[in-house]
Amino acid sequence: QVQLVESGGGLVQAGGSLRLSCAASGRTFSSYAMGWSRQAPGKERDFVAAINWNGIITYYADSVKGRFTISRNNAKNTVYLQMTSLKPEDTAVYYCGQYSGSYYNAGADFGSWGQGTQVTVSS
Repeated sequence: QVQLVESGGGLVQAGGSLRLSCAASGRTFSSYAMGWSRQAPGKERDFVAAINWNGIITYYADSVKGRFTISRNNAKNTVYLQMTSLKPEDTAVYYCGQYSGSYYNAGADFGSWGQGTQVTVSS
């Protein structure tokens, strides 16, 4: 079982940047693909980004492509989400998650995820 703790959320103006971090413990971090999803009020949780176990291949939702960057540091058991050019529609609770395998498969959901961190973008 893995424990995931997100941090770095907050309030930012449109056009600003934030970096989210997710610290993992309990399960071999480096063997599994990781990702971020988000849930806006009244909406379903949506895929944001994913990264394979070795950090070489990344995937993004169309809505964040070119603005968000996912990365990982396996030595620190941490995955990051650098968010730039933020928009009010990016406002959501952001969840870090671990996939069940080493590689991300489109449409797959997390096997485990954290408690989430709130990101609010004001216009």
